[in-house]
Amino acid sequence: MITEFKTAASKVTNVLLKEKGSKFIGFLFPISTQKAMQEALNEVKAAHPKATHHCYAFRLGLQGENYRANDDGEPSGSAGLPIYNQLLSNQLTNVILIVVRYYGGTKLGVSGLVKAYKESAQLTLEQTEITTKELESHLTIHFPYSSQNALFTVLNKFGAKIIEFKAEQTCEISAQIKTNQKDGISKLLSEMPSVQFQFEELV
Repeated sequence: MITEFKTAASKVTNVLLKEKGSKFIGFLFPISTQKAMQEALNEVKAAHPKATHHCYAFRLGLQGENYRANDDGEPSGSAGLPIYNQLLSNQLTNVILIVVRYYGGTKLGVSGLVKAYKESAQLTLEQTEITTKELESHLTIHFPYSSQNALFTVLNKFGAKIIEFKAEQTCEISAQIKTNQKDGISKLLSEMPSVQFQFEELV
């Protein structure tokens, strides 16, 4: 079972490559949702509204199963795919890499574009601090108030981070735990009477 993934520790901006008068400017953002991906793209487009192209590739999910490569008007396969392949070769997920192009008057041809976008992505990744993150799961528990002390003992044992605690007649806890602890905590929770729980993977 995969319980960790490689991603970017922080965003990287304005990595410049010049090729026959054209300027290629690289940006990389750590993201965890489609919405965050769109916000990153909007941010770059707002900063460079007069650029000729805003090409990008992103990977989302534990194994990068949600992905896209976009040429933004460049010849098919000449921009988004070379960027995507760099994310793939570095085994990065939960990131978007955007390369902005300002056309300089000299056509590069498809092979020239592939080379330029690949090099721009490589330069941007060289500036990126890559980190390995452990996969976490979100845990929701419903339980009677009388089970509170026993439940907190279990959560502390597994280093769970309490996000929210609602103390009512039927209480609710929201917490985060490392996914590799899931089996152990499930076993103990299953042995507690009147306790209901469910997990949701966080990537």
